[in-house]
Formats: sequence, structure tokens, C-alpha cells
Amino acid sequence: MNSLHEGILTELSYRTSRSSGSGGQHVNKVESRVEAVWNVSESKALTPEQKAQILSRLKNRIDQSGNLSASSSTSRSQHQNKQLATERLLALVELALKKKKIRKKTGIPNSVKEKRLKEKKKRSELKSSRKFRSDD
Repeated sequence: MNSLHEGILTELSYRTSRSSGSGGQHVNKVESRVEAVWNVSESKALTPEQKAQILSRLKNRIDQSGNLSASSSTSRSQHQNKQLATERLLALVELALKKKKIRKKTGIPNSVKEKRLKEKKKRSELKSSRKFRSDD
């Protein structure tokens, strides 16, 4: 784990709630759903540039108070759900901080141009062969 992850882990807070779905009595009495919450805007683990990048790329997942959250309710164990929610949140942050590759414009290859012209010529000859010609 890198230092960024360790810094984020110290700033995480967790909320628990009852999982939805079937499961009978166990579901009704155990709060196994875990939501990992991290305040991006107040974080000391990030530089201002990193904060801005996360806030812009994950704006749909961040609430008005600046909290980014990830939840898990797949397991019946609260401990496993806590680990999963933490991993999901860290993966989101890592993905948001990843630099995007800049697309380099390339020209159209000559072989593609030649193929297009050959197809046009073929289509033209086909259509011209259909024309009615008078024997004047």
C-alpha cells in the first residue's frame, strides 16, 4: 500500500445499516451493510491539484458536503463488507487520479485511401454498365 492509501485510510469513517433483500431474521437484526465515507475537500492526504482532479472526475459520486462514499452489502459479515467498501473507495480514488492518455492524431493510411477509391471505381463501373445506350 502506498502513502496516499495510508493517508486516506486514516481519514475514512464508516456507517453501517441493515442490508436489503431476503435473509429472514438475520437480515432484520444485523447491520451488515457498510458504507465507507471520505471527505475529499477536507483531506490532508492530497495536494490541492489532486483534490480538484478528484472533485471534477467524481462529481456525480460526491455529495454537497464533499463526501465520497462506497458501500458494500454483498457479504453477511460486516467485517468483510467493511474491507470491500474500503477497497472500492480506494479504487475509485486511484482511477480518478490516473492520468488519461492524450490521443495523438494520425493520418488516414494510404492503403485505406486506395481501397476506398477502388470501391468507388467498382461501384461507378457497375452503375455505368446499367445505363441505356442508344446505338446512334
